[in-house]
Amino acid sequence: MKNIKIKRLITSVLAAFCFVSLAQAEMVLKASHQWPGGKGDIRDEMVQMIARDINDANLGLKIQVYPGKSLYKPKEQWGAIAKGKLDITAFPLAYAGGRHPEFNLTLMPGLVKNHDHAQRLNNSEFMQRIKQIMDDAGVIVLADTWLAGGFVSKKKCVLNPEDVEGQTFRAAGKAFNEMLAGAGASIAKMPSSEIYSALQTGVLDAANTSSASLVSYRIYEQVKCLTAPGDNALWVMYEPILMSKKTFNKLNKQQQDAFIKAGKKAEQFAYEGAKQADDKLVEVYKKAGVEVVTMTAEQAAKWRDIADKTSYKNFAEKVKGGRELLDMALSVE
Repeated sequence: MKNIKIKRLITSVLAAFCFVSLAQAEMVLKASHQWPGGKGDIRDEMVQMIARDINDANLGLKIQVYPGKSLYKPKEQWGAIAKGKLDITAFPLAYAGGRHPEFNLTLMPGLVKNHDHAQRLNNSEFMQRIKQIMDDAGVIVLADTWLAGGFVSKKKCVLNPEDVEGQTFRAAGKAFNEMLAGAGASIAKMPSSEIYSALQTGVLDAANTSSASLVSYRIYEQVKCLTAPGDNALWVMYEPILMSKKTFNKLNKQQQDAFIKAGKKAEQFAYEGAKQADDKLVEVYKKAGVEVVTMTAEQAAKWRDIADKTSYKNFAEKVKGGRELLDMALSVE
């Protein structure tokens, strides 16, 4: 009887040891982004999708997701992921334009015409060059994501350039700031997560950001008019899912393949979801009683004329190799 008890004790100790060893062997990765978690935002859904796929694969990996800028502030994520302090992020690449000015081209007014055009850009020499800069900085792309967006205002609908005169505007990225300033707007810089409170307190009169953010941040509660993307979207931004190269290189081949597969799945989801986000934007804003308009081709052309004299001109002149990179992007039809 005594021997049986001893054997049971040894078995329990060994089982506990094996459990602890397995727990210690599991690598926990941190994924961060700025958008609300569990609210239907496409970028949160992409990160959560990748996390589920990796966690369910039983490859000794677990992804912990930190939404709502709960781990890092929006623009801090680039430095963290480049250094390997953060493993995964959903990140608007133009936010890192201060460190890598070439990235400002991924949010250039009128450069990307629509979602299908964005898909063609993904396979272009232009994007290969952008991804090489990311790779050199220690960051790789898991999922290419382009999101369209619109304009919102507390004062009046934004259709023609003169509509922004006298309004304090928030725009994501240097190129849009330059174009809006060229049209007579005052500029206030902030991440999209701060637009709601800035409109509420009178710091902002108007803003532009992605369709997804315009919904998930409930900005419809603070504005009277939405200029939806429509067929003549000026605002299309590259917001990929990124991974630290240091983290990726620590993984074995099976784990790396699982991330590549999960990233491609999330990318396809985002391509369809981005179109749906535009439709949802219009639906939600109309339901909230906000006036919804879209630009005509002629109105969009007026904006591009201003962008050509401001954003495009400055990028070509001030960024090393900027003219060549801009021409690469413009050559993709």
